Amino acid sequence: MENFRKVRTSEEEMPLPFSDLPPDVVEMKVKEGSKIRNLMNFAMAQMELKGRRQIVFSGCGRAVTKTITCVEIMKRKLGGLHQVTKVRYKTVLEVWENQDPPPDGPAQNLTVHKNVPSICILLSRDPLDPNQTGYQPPEPRHEAGEDTSGSCAKGLKRPLPPPHKELLPKKLQVQVSDSPRGSGTTAGQLDH
Repeated sequence: MENFRKVRTSEEEMPLPFSDLPPDVVEMKVKEGSKIRNLMNFAMAQMELKGRRQIVFSGCGRAVTKTITCVEIMKRKLGGLHQVTKVRYKTVLEVWENQDPPPDGPAQNLTVHKNVPSICILLSRDPLDPNQTGYQPPEPRHEAGEDTSGSCAKGLKRPLPPPHKELLPKKLQVQVSDSPRGSGTTAGQLDH
């Protein structure tokens, strides 16, 4: 394979694995090189400014983790979103071209079919069927002023634990033993 280089990659087009989607549902196709900031700006504008009720994020291969990250960001920013996650495999076609073709013939191409994991996540402001596989209900909202210690409140950083006394800076007292040169009193304090 050292004489070959990848010249083209194409994904198998598959319908979304969700039933009863509106025809104008926005599908965010996350790619490995996609910038999360760009994806989130567009998706948030669709949900907040255009008033969309549902949005789908999809990605395959190395883009799966980025897809999940986008969904988690959106759930934290908007809140109250129902979620359905579907995992499947998608066929990716890679075309490789021989860099060292035989002198008497045309360049040889090699086509590779790869099955890669793929994820589709539906986020909806409207309730979804809780009995379907992959359903997650919205996270409960915390009211302002509610004690959130011990749990990570939505949109808030986890509170820091109280400091342990042994981790706080101490001043050490050094005592000089009775000796003919010393008076037996405290010699001083050292910062630790």
